[in-house]
Parts: sequence; C-alpha cells; structure tokens
Amino acid sequence: MKQAPIWVWLTLLVAVFGVSSAGAILQHLDEIPPLMRASWRLQITALLLMPMAIWQWSKSSEEVKEKCKSWSSVKLLLLSGMALAVHFGAWVWSLDLTSLTHSLLFVTAHPLVIVFGLMLFVRKPNKLESSGAIIGFIGACVTLLDVSSDGSVSILGDMLAFAGAIAVVGYIVVGRILRPWMPLFLYATPVTAIAAILLIPMSIIFGESTQPFGWIQSDLFFWFLLLAIFAGIFGHTGLNACLRYLTPLTISVAVTFEPLLGSLIGWVFFDTPSPQIWTLLGGPLLITGMILVILGGDKHQSSGGSVPEYAQTMGPHDQ
Repeated sequence: MKQAPIWVWLTLLVAVFGVSSAGAILQHLDEIPPLMRASWRLQITALLLMPMAIWQWSKSSEEVKEKCKSWSSVKLLLLSGMALAVHFGAWVWSLDLTSLTHSLLFVTAHPLVIVFGLMLFVRKPNKLESSGAIIGFIGACVTLLDVSSDGSVSILGDMLAFAGAIAVVGYIVVGRILRPWMPLFLYATPVTAIAAILLIPMSIIFGESTQPFGWIQSDLFFWFLLLAIFAGIFGHTGLNACLRYLTPLTISVAVTFEPLLGSLIGWVFFDTPSPQIWTLLGGPLLITGMILVILGGDKHQSSGGSVPEYAQTMGPHDQ
C-alpha cells in the first residue's frame, strides 16, 4: 500500500462528509412519502451511474461480460437489489419516525449484525469482536432511554433503522461474491436501479404515491440531484478512489463517524434538534463498539482468516 499523499486524506474527508449528508437532506424532504423519497433518490443515482457503467462495459473483457450475463450473476444482482430496496426503504422511513442521530446510529450498526451472524454460522468471534458487540449493544440500550412520548425518538423508528442495518448485510454478502471480479459500476448501477424500481410498488401498496417518476417535475429536484451527486457520486467514488492508497480498515473506521458528522450537518444546516442526554452517552459507546468489531475483523484477516466482512467502502444508504 502506497503512502497516502495529502490529497487522498482530503478526498476521504470530503467523501465521508458527502455520505454523512444524506440523512439530514432526506429528513429535510419529508413532504415526499418515505418509500417514494427513497425510490426517487435511487432513480437519479442510477441514471448518474449509468454512463460510467456503459464505459466500464465497453472496456471489459468478453469473459467478464459473459459472467455478468450469466443467470447466477443476474440472480445475485436481483438479490442485492432487493436487499438495497429494503435497506433504503426502512432507513428513509425511520427518518420520519425518530431523530436523525438515532436513525444514523442504528442504520450504521451492521457490523454488530455481522458479528452475530458470524457467531451463529461461521466462526467464533475473537475478543475484539466480542467486546465490540457487547459495548455496542450496551450503547444501543442506553440510547433507547431517550425514547419519548412526543415521538421525537421512537422505538418504531429506531427498529426500522436497525432493520435497514440487517438488510444491508445481504447487499454486503453479494458484494463480497461479485465485486472481486465485477467492475464497480457494473455492480452498483443495476443493483441501484433494481432497488429504485422495487420501491415503486412498495410505495403504492402502502398508499403513498402514484407518481413514481415525480422527481422530474418536482420543485425538490435540486435536493434529490444534490443527494445523488454529493452523497452518492462524490461519497461513493471518493471512498473507492481512496482504496488505492488507504486500507479498507481505515475507510471502514472513517465511515463509522457518519452518525456524528450527519448529526452535525443536520444541526448546522437544517436546524435539527441536538441529541438528548442518553443518546450523547450511548451513541459514543455504540460507535466504539462498531470500531472494535471492525478492528477485530482486521485482526482475524491478519492472522490468516478471510477478508473481514466489515471492510466495506460505504453503506448502501450512501449511494
């Protein structure tokens, strides 16, 4: 791994701020129902990704193209798109039902979900992973003490955000299978488009909207475009560009600060209420737990194990 020049660290900073801005902006756009809001966001992102996917397709070998068109790859892309749709729909819905900080804390808690899955199906977690899971669980319980009758923090909203964290594991698992050989945009573009399309009937079933492509004429189009460019393209592409100089561990740890940065962005630019006392106490514990889990996964890899499942460049809600 090359020593990172200063511009790489600046790129990482911009990328992390980019992905951290998504929650505050999406919560600000609450006049659009949540599932349709999620679909609009992903529709625009897929359209912006498409030219890069076409370019990568033109540069890909015939072997890669044939593998992309195989039924096994198509099934995995569909599965990943379904996971992304559930993840995004649950997360954006949670933004309407709980505080921004709580939503970001619980939706980024997928390392805790993964370590539990490892314990059940793969291997015994090491001490760092186990300690991180315990600390993270304690932190989550402490934050829940801020659940209030006025609805500013709600169990339902927090659980929807955590459901988004569970769903993201499917996206991560499929990415672990396909991404070693499938170019980035050939993976991200169809998965994002599939998720955007699946969210349309979900929105209609829940009685939200009959305007699946309403963003084209919406007065809020600028905000959705800003989301797709800043949180999606700058954030996503920036984080992946940093992988040439920085380890996945470094980037994974940096992204765990999304709840902190996202809350700060909401407070500064959108007058989002500041977190309450139990969230201020439990949130850092939850983030610390996630970092320990990530460090434990890296230690497992260093000792000869598989690549840690936590070493992802971004959460799918940052697309």
